[in-house]
This record gives sequence, C-alpha cells and structure tokens, in this order.
Amino acid sequence: MQPTLAPPFASGFAIGATLIIAIGAQNALVLRHGLRRHHVMTVTTICFAVDLLLIVVGVVGLGRLIAAWPSLTSIAAWGGAAFLAWYGLRAAKAAIRPGILIAGTEEPAPAYGRTILATLAVSLLNPHVYLDTVILIGGIAAQYDEAPRRLFGAGAALASLIWFYSLGFGARLLAPLFASTLAWRLLDLTIAVVMWSIAAGLILSQLRPTG
Repeated sequence: MQPTLAPPFASGFAIGATLIIAIGAQNALVLRHGLRRHHVMTVTTICFAVDLLLIVVGVVGLGRLIAAWPSLTSIAAWGGAAFLAWYGLRAAKAAIRPGILIAGTEEPAPAYGRTILATLAVSLLNPHVYLDTVILIGGIAAQYDEAPRRLFGAGAALASLIWFYSLGFGARLLAPLFASTLAWRLLDLTIAVVMWSIAAGLILSQLRPTG
C-alpha cells in the first residue's frame, strides 16, 4: 500500500466505525443473539453482508454518478458534513441520557428461518442504513480518485466486519460493560468527537482555495 493511499483507508475505517457503533435496532439484535449464543454466525454474517453490499453500491455506484457531475461532489461534501454534525450532536445528547443493554433471562433459541427474516428486516428496513452507507459513505468516497476511493470503501467494510463479529461473538464477555451507563456515555462522547472532526475536515476541504 502506498503511503499516500493510507489516509483514505483510515478515514473510511473511522467513518464506518462511528456510523456502526451506536445503540440501535441492528446492534441490539446482534447483542441479543450474542448474549444468548443463538445463531450468532448467521446474524453477524447477514449484518455484515448487507453493510458490505450497500457500501459497494455507495462507493462504486454513487461515486461514478458524482464523477459524471462534478458539482455534486461539493454538494455531497456539504451534505455529508451537515449529517455528520447532526449525528455527532445526537451522540452527544445520547451521552447525557445514556441507554443500557443487558442480558435478560435465558430463553429457547428462535427458529432459524425467523432469525434470518428478522435480521434482514432490521438491516434493510431502516432508512438510516441507506443514508449512512449509500449516501454518506458514497458521497465522501467520491472526494477521492478511483484507487483511494476503493481503499476508503475497504476501510469502511473492515470496520463493519470487525464490529459485527466482535459484537456477536464477544457479547457475553461484554455483558457487564453494557450494563453500565458510564460505558455508553464514554462511547457516545467518542462518537460525537469523531463525527465532528470528520465534518470539520469536509468543510475545510470545501473552503480551501483551489488552484
């Protein structure tokens, strides 16, 4: 890997991680199955596969569309900065009133088919999933040339892979942590800072004189 291409990969990883790591329906589902060891491989693989598909669509499909209309690059940058700023604000508010996720009582494993359908529904029927992956990641990726853009997408995909499998298979070890509001408060504050930092970078890139 050339040194000049490292920043896009790291940026993609950081953005992918901050978009994924949050208390939400999809992560709650993965945690639930992970804590009870119910179809963990299936649930985590579906979540990652959906993320990977949407990231590819955003990086390749939307990237080409924006490349055809250069003015959309600036629009995507400003739009991405606004969304990241709002997302950071939401994370900061969540840090003030943090949630908790704890293991409940043991229960029988749900039917395999029902688990697949539930995971697909949680992964695909949430409009924020498309906003995060196809629109936001795709829009930011369009700021790069072809090779760095692929590295940006690879970084985002790697963050998704690490998070979902770590969350699913490490859930039992993390159960005490998720019972702590302090842990979620620190996590949400970290997400807010990263989001605002990336948003500031996008804004500065648009304000920087060209030529």
